[in-house]
Amino acid sequence: MRRGLSPRHIRFIALGSAIGTGLFYGSSDSIQAAGPAVLIAYMIGGAAVFLVLRALGEMAVSNPVAGSFGEYAREHLGPLAGFTTGWTYVFEMVIVCLADVTAFGVYMGLWFPGVPRWIWVLSVVLVVGAVNLISVKVYGELEFWFSLVKVVAIIAMIVGGVAILIFGFGAHNASTGVSNLWNHGFAPHGMGGVVASLAVVMFAYGGTEIIGVTAGEAEDPAKTIPRAVNTVPVRVILFYVLTLAVIMAINPWTTIDSNSSPFVEIFQKLGLHFAATILNLVLITAALSAINSDIFGAGRMLFGMAEQRQAPASMLKTTRNGVPWVTVAVITAALLVGVLLNYLIPDRIFEIIAAIATFATIWVWLMILVAQVASRRKMTAEQQAALKFPVPLWPYGPIAAIVFMVFIFGVLAWFPDTRVAIVVGVAWLALLAVGYRIWVRPQLAPAAEPVSVSA
Repeated sequence: MRRGLSPRHIRFIALGSAIGTGLFYGSSDSIQAAGPAVLIAYMIGGAAVFLVLRALGEMAVSNPVAGSFGEYAREHLGPLAGFTTGWTYVFEMVIVCLADVTAFGVYMGLWFPGVPRWIWVLSVVLVVGAVNLISVKVYGELEFWFSLVKVVAIIAMIVGGVAILIFGFGAHNASTGVSNLWNHGFAPHGMGGVVASLAVVMFAYGGTEIIGVTAGEAEDPAKTIPRAVNTVPVRVILFYVLTLAVIMAINPWTTIDSNSSPFVEIFQKLGLHFAATILNLVLITAALSAINSDIFGAGRMLFGMAEQRQAPASMLKTTRNGVPWVTVAVITAALLVGVLLNYLIPDRIFEIIAAIATFATIWVWLMILVAQVASRRKMTAEQQAALKFPVPLWPYGPIAAIVFMVFIFGVLAWFPDTRVAIVVGVAWLALLAVGYRIWVRPQLAPAAEPVSVSA
């Protein structure tokens, strides 16, 4: 593969992965669970994610490889850990992407109600899949512009919301004001509500780990990865916290439900009666951005695993531009299941997908943290001192983050609406363990060296 991703590409790829469905729609569910206290949940979750990314950054700067954290888990925790981490990340990307391609069909249906949804789903899968086959630089440039649209829309919403609060632009509702953050109860459901919201909160932050996946194709990993790791989490936290604070100040949290997006209210109060059209355009861009990143991330992970003989060797084949075309084709084909989902999707599919994706995300983050701790323990004092991008607060920061990730598994298991994620997640890991023992372990027995194939 070729190093064609610049610093701005990597920063916006990570922003694009983290800012999407979790903010535009999932935020309504988290607000209902915790009220304005959900802001605390986003800050706590953001701090934990920052430590995850710093742990990933430490390893990525020292060893920028394709497959990233899947390879780090294999190297420091063993081949089984690497196998489950890599395939679980691919599983996460496919699950989330299935939701995004289906959502794209729904969004386009608002403008073209007479066109069957499956046509839009099929079209977006084939078009985005084809884009990913051109070159990594084209992918990075496209993702930059997709993400830029989302970022500009969020900034515009925050500025517009502040204008409503301070100057009363377009506001005709006496209940609008910062006091809404506490007048109706800052934490109406107590700490239990804050804890319950963490499942959706952590789902929202999922995707930021794609920074590590880009390391193998970054132009200068020693510079680009630290910059992205240090800036992206802060920006994501600010976007989420400021956005939701403005939304709940303009509209009492009791009036926000999951049947509509709170973003429409902001534009409507500004007197923009075409708010639904603006939001739909942003949502379409968000879906395209997410699909683009998911295909890239899952494909690159499979390529890295194939190098270690933990995935079929055919996935090592690349185009003349250095794009692993077989992995992109496989992920694209898997997304065609999204056409079927348009007929079978139930009303609560978002909550179910979010919960399952959260399990997969937390597992990957946990493996990143544990792999980093294991790698440090293998180092001499001189090697630790020579690290170019060491994780902060060592060893207490990573340990606290590990405890937090285990706690999130407990949250998923405790609440009935998310318990299915634990069932599916455990079954998935069990299947991977069986698959590893039957197909992968025999190949690794001779301690074979990584292979490389191009076409």
